[in-house]
Amino acid sequence: MSKFYETKVKKLSGTSYKDVYPQALSIYKRICSKTKRRPYIRSKYFNKDKIFLDYFWDHIRTKNPNDRTRRLRYYECALGLIKNSNVEPITKTNPNKSSEKLHRFLGKTKSGELFYVQITEHTRTKNKHLMSVFPTEII
Repeated sequence: MSKFYETKVKKLSGTSYKDVYPQALSIYKRICSKTKRRPYIRSKYFNKDKIFLDYFWDHIRTKNPNDRTRRLRYYECALGLIKNSNVEPITKTNPNKSSEKLHRFLGKTKSGELFYVQITEHTRTKNKHLMSVFPTEII
């Protein structure tokens, strides 16, 4: 098994979308309030480059409510991983779009559950976006 980063936070509590969504949204709004433009966090692995968060929310809206809940529960853990991880991700070219690279980080919650964080990088502009967060049992 590849190396993973162990976060210092637990996944968000709740079993339904209406329980988990407000918690994840408040975390996102806290980050939004720090900038006038696109919300981002800085990544330790990418030498303090900005990782933009807006693609994630567009992506999560395409999922069914059960899948949204499962993914949103790992949102705070994913942000902690992006900010603090130095662990090498699995990197490959996006098979659907050759102008993008996919970086997949493996993380572990404080309670011991494994999850993936997927970041896309546009090869021309070098912009990076949080694309998805999901538990390992989906794969």
